[in-house]
Amino acid sequence: MIVLWDSADMNVSLTLVAGTVRYDYQWQANRSLARDMLAYLRDRLAEHQATLDDVTGIGVYRGPGSFTGLRIGLTVLNTLAETNHVPIVGALGDGWASECEARLSRGESDQVVLPEYGGEATITKPRK
Repeated sequence: MIVLWDSADMNVSLTLVAGTVRYDYQWQANRSLARDMLAYLRDRLAEHQATLDDVTGIGVYRGPGSFTGLRIGLTVLNTLAETNHVPIVGALGDGWASECEARLSRGESDQVVLPEYGGEATITKPRK
């Protein structure tokens, strides 16, 4: 199963691709992305009788977007790809998902995907 992930803003987009079938999800992660991302991915896979071990490729939106959202999403997915020995590719722009699928189908892998923030990171002060 291929995972396509976009955490460039507070509304995370996840698509699971199993052959020709696609399952699209939206998740309002807000400030819980770091805490809940793996559980969210695990639970969506489980809905289709799959686990993290069934992931055969990962495609990620590189940006531009939220510094924190991109950083967390890419860190977790780069780690998953390395740990499970699966290819990971990243892309920019509106056609990022199609580009990632095409690259994965050709057997490509970036090894590590780095974010493209689109400018200097704006880091807000903690609320607490």
